[in-house]
Amino acid sequence: MASDHSIETFLEMIAAERGAAENTLQSYRRDLEDFSDFLGRTQVAKASADDVSSYMGDLTARGFAASSQARRLSALKQYFKFLYAEGARGDDPTRTLSSPKKRQSLPKVLSIEDVDSLIGAAQSETAKDHKSGAARLRAHRLYTLLEVLYATGLRVSELVALPVTAARRDARLIEIKGKGGKERLVPLSRAAQAAMKDYVGLRAAEGAYAASPWLFPSHGESGHFTRQAFARDLKALASNVGIDHRKISPHVLRHAFASHLLQNGADLRVVQQLLGHADISTTQIYTHVLDERLRDLVESAHPLAKR
Repeated sequence: MASDHSIETFLEMIAAERGAAENTLQSYRRDLEDFSDFLGRTQVAKASADDVSSYMGDLTARGFAASSQARRLSALKQYFKFLYAEGARGDDPTRTLSSPKKRQSLPKVLSIEDVDSLIGAAQSETAKDHKSGAARLRAHRLYTLLEVLYATGLRVSELVALPVTAARRDARLIEIKGKGGKERLVPLSRAAQAAMKDYVGLRAAEGAYAASPWLFPSHGESGHFTRQAFARDLKALASNVGIDHRKISPHVLRHAFASHLLQNGADLRVVQQLLGHADISTTQIYTHVLDERLRDLVESAHPLAKR
């Protein structure tokens, strides 16, 4: 693929002006580079509307889901909108293209009993005798990750990048910097607070990661535990307690947090704020939970329901 300076300029813009996270930047880069590969010798910045239409057809032929196609088209739309605004082009070749219609899929949800089993199993591992201090730390790390995730509903990228100061403050709320640099406060359960403090205390006792600014440090490039490693450990734990590992991920636990709040009477707007959704429409994927709650309420409380 030939290098296209306009792609780098676009990525620099969304990083500087929108505060895009590294994962977001890499996603945009992959999408634009795939389009560039499709075009061959034609520069991305000079692509026509026909080029974009042909590319969308190629994605369909390659078996891309409608959601994946919509994401690719969104990246192209933002890129060409940027070029147009900068005067680098006199038109926007994506202006008349609509995103592929996608079915809104319901999030996978774990039952409260499933979550209890996972957290209970992780906690039990912390009480066992371990062959090394490193193994003991790994057990406490997984338990702490689970307690904090289910207590807060954080995105996994937010969770693994928590600063160690989050455990050292005696507070029921922690401040999270989410997508686009937006900040929000999320509450911590007493169990999550205790797990964080115990884990940091154990790290100190083991003399591990004393200088690290991260709550969940590692020796990797980022300096903190990765979302991929957490997903791997979570799947292994799920298998141990008899839960299909294919049905679980850190994101599924985030869904469980939201669904269980709504099941127990939380307001949709409150859940939106806790999850860090900029738009209520994103949170509305959970309205099926509200529908079930309303149906149960009518069936149990309406005088005609018993007939």
